[in-house]
Amino acid sequence: MKNFASLIQNRRSTRRFTEQLLSPEQVASILRAALMAPSSKHKNPWQFVVVEDKEMLSQLSHCKPHGATFLAGCALAVVVLANVMESDVWIEDASIAAIYMQLQAEDLGLGSCWCQIRNRQDADGQDAAQYVRSLLHIPYQLEVLSVIGFGYKARPNTPLDEEQLLWEKVHLGHYQLPSDTTNTEV
Repeated sequence: MKNFASLIQNRRSTRRFTEQLLSPEQVASILRAALMAPSSKHKNPWQFVVVEDKEMLSQLSHCKPHGATFLAGCALAVVVLANVMESDVWIEDASIAAIYMQLQAEDLGLGSCWCQIRNRQDADGQDAAQYVRSLLHIPYQLEVLSVIGFGYKARPNTPLDEEQLLWEKVHLGHYQLPSDTTNTEV
C-alpha cells in the first residue's frame, strides 16, 4: 500500500474476475483483516463462511435476481454473518469487518464486490438470507448480512474521480439546508 488515501481512492467494486485462484496466503490475509476489525464492546459477533468451490459459488450467484451474478465468476466468496444474540449492533460490526476485507483485498491488488443479502429476496420472492442459510447450513441465530466476492480483476478499475465528491453532503458546525446561506446556530 502506498498510503491509505490511495487505497480508498482505488478500491472500486469489481464484478469481473479472471480465472486465477487466490493463494492460501491471500485468503488468510483477507480473513485476518476481518478478524482484526473493531466491534462494539469487543463482542466480535461476526462469523464468516469461506467458499471457493465453483459449484457453490454458482449457487450463491442465484441468491437474488439482481446484483449477485458476479459471485459465479469470483475465486472466493466470504459470507458475512453475525450472531444477533451477542450484539445489538451486529449489522454495524459485521459491515466494518466486511469493508476491512475489501480494503485488504485492494491492498493485495485484488478486486472485490459486496452483495447485499439482508432484507433482499431471491427470484421467487423468498428471503435471500434464507436461501444462503439453507445452502450453507447456517443456524438461525446467525444472520446473513452479505456475501463479498474476491478475485483477480479482469480489467483495472478507474480510480474514484475526486471531482465527483459530494461535498454538499458535508455540514460544518450544524446541518444546513441547501438554501440556508446564513451561518446562524440552531
